[in-house]
Order: sequence, then structure tokens, then C-alpha cells
Amino acid sequence: MHIAITGNIGAGKTTLAAMLGEHYNWGVLYEAVENNPYLADFYKDMKRWSFNLQIFFINSRFEQIQKIRGLTYTTIVQDRTIFEDAFIFARNLFDSGMMEERDYQSYKMLFNTIVKAVPAPDLMIYLKADLPKLKSQIAKRGRDFESSISDEYLLNLNRYYEEFVKSYDHGRLITIDVNQMDFANNEDDFAQIRTLLDKELFY
Repeated sequence: MHIAITGNIGAGKTTLAAMLGEHYNWGVLYEAVENNPYLADFYKDMKRWSFNLQIFFINSRFEQIQKIRGLTYTTIVQDRTIFEDAFIFARNLFDSGMMEERDYQSYKMLFNTIVKAVPAPDLMIYLKADLPKLKSQIAKRGRDFESSISDEYLLNLNRYYEEFVKSYDHGRLITIDVNQMDFANNEDDFAQIRTLLDKELFY
């Protein structure tokens, strides 16, 4: 089974993926952040590096799908999906003038080609988080290159995430509002998430 965790920057995707992997003995595939050669430059100059960054991400996500097919785990948890790259991040960059139209059209052509060969996750988990929660989480992890992320950028991404979730028709999707949760440190919050997943997956 392929489970994907989706959500804005700072929503808690990576933490939850790791916790679910450990609890259920599932394999985990993380988003390429630490070894991403474009991310720091992108946050300094989004317009210059937007296309490069999105090409890197879509290739990384496609590689992950190939890995999922070859892994021996019965269930894999993926931190973010190829669908978000196209319908949220690339779209936001284009709509906000941070990606040239020819680059965006080229990107969409590549995405449309790749997605035909990419099966959708069996279950998508959307972590819904508002701006205060996102900013708190981003500040807590202390990545220098994320310190310049604007409120407007995060709010725009949240808007596209909400549109994406409402129109998502590639498989099952559940929404978990994490605004009042601290599942990394509060066992009751993590148990609440597990109960939702158990009900969705096993009952």
C-alpha cells in the first residue's frame, strides 16, 4: 500500500511520516530537502530558480515512485507527492509571476507525461494547518533558507491546497486538522491520528 502525506511547508509531514513508519513498521520515503541543490537559492530569488527547483522536485518524486515499486515493505509512506508539485507549487509560482509562461507550459508537459506512468497513492493524508501553525513549525526547525518565506507565499499555498483537496479524485483522501495538535510530543494527539488511519485502512 502507498500512503502519501500532503500539506503546506511546516505542516508536519516529515515528522508524521517518520512516526507512522516507526509505529506500523512501514517504509518511509522523505522529500529531498537536505540534498536539494536549488532550494536555498530559490528562497533568495524565486523567479530565477523556480523552474530549476520544480524540475528537480518532479524528477525526485518520479524516482521515489520507482523505488516504491521495488521496495519489499508492504506499506510505504511518502512525504509529499508529485501532484502537489504541479497543482500547488508550480501553479502558485506561475500565477504569482515567479515562473515564465514558457517554463510553466514545459513543466506541465513533462508532468502530464510522467503522471500517466505514476499510480496515485492508495491513501492521501492532508495535514491542514493555518498560518500561525506553519510559521511556528518553520521557526522551530530553524532552517536558515526558510527564514525568508513570506506570509503571502504560505497563504497562497494554503489556498491552492484547499482547492486541490476539494477536487482530488485520484483516490481516497482524509483531512487532519493539526492546528491544535502536537502529535510529535503529545501521545494523545498521535493516538487520535492512528485511530483515524486504523478506521480508514483496517476496518
